[in-house]
Amino acid sequence: MRDTAEPAQASLEPPLEAFSTSRRLSAEALGAALLLAIVIGSGVMGERLAGGNVALALLGNTLATGAGLVVLITVFGPLSGAHFNPAVTLVFAMRGEIGWGLAGGYILAQLAGAVVGVWTAHAMFGLPILEVSSKLRTGPAQAFSEFVATFGLVIAILGSLRFRPQATPLIVGLYITSAYWFTASTSFANPAVTVARALSDTFAGIAPSSAPAFIAAQLLGAVSALLTARWMVKPS
Repeated sequence: MRDTAEPAQASLEPPLEAFSTSRRLSAEALGAALLLAIVIGSGVMGERLAGGNVALALLGNTLATGAGLVVLITVFGPLSGAHFNPAVTLVFAMRGEIGWGLAGGYILAQLAGAVVGVWTAHAMFGLPILEVSSKLRTGPAQAFSEFVATFGLVIAILGSLRFRPQATPLIVGLYITSAYWFTASTSFANPAVTVARALSDTFAGIAPSSAPAFIAAQLLGAVSALLTARWMVKPS
C-alpha cells in the first residue's frame, strides 16, 4: 500500500474510475507498441547510417529511445500510468496501487503491444515481419546488468513519484538514456521489451535463448528496488 507520508499526487496512476479499463489497457498496448517501434526502428536506422560504427549506431538508438520515453510517459501517464513494462506493473500491484486482475491485463496488453511494435518497425524498414533474433546476449555479467538496470529504473520511478512527480517522464527517459551506456546489456530493463526484441533479428534483437535470464534478472531487480525504496522512505 502507499506510504501515508507520500503525497497523494505522487503517482502517475489515475483513479480507476477516471478512465475505463478498456482505455487503460489500450493505452498500455499502444504505448508499448510505439516504444518498441522506436527501439527497433532507431536500431535499424542507426546501423544503416553508422557505416559499421557500432558506437554511433548505439548512440542513435539510445537518443531515440530516451526521447521517445519522455513523450510516451507524458502522453499516456494520465491514462494508464504509462507502465509499458510488466516489471513496473508488478511493483505497482505489490504497492496496492493497481489491482492484480488489472495488472494481469496490463501485462498482456504490454506484451501484445510490444510485439506489434516490432512488426511495425519491420514493415517500415522493409524487413520480414516475422523474425527470430540470432543475437546472443549471454553470461552472468549480462544478467547482472539487467538486474542493475531494472533496479535503477524502479528506484528512479518510485523516487521521482515520491519527490518530483511532474518530472517523472524526464527522469525515466534520462535514466534509460544513461543505462544504455553504463550497463553491459544496454539496459532492456523490461520483460515485454525482452520478449518482443527476441522477435527481431536486428541491431536491437536478443536471441530467445538469452531472454529467460534477462527476464528473471529484471523481475528480481524490480522487487529488490521496491523493498529498498520502502525502507529508504520509512520515517526513522
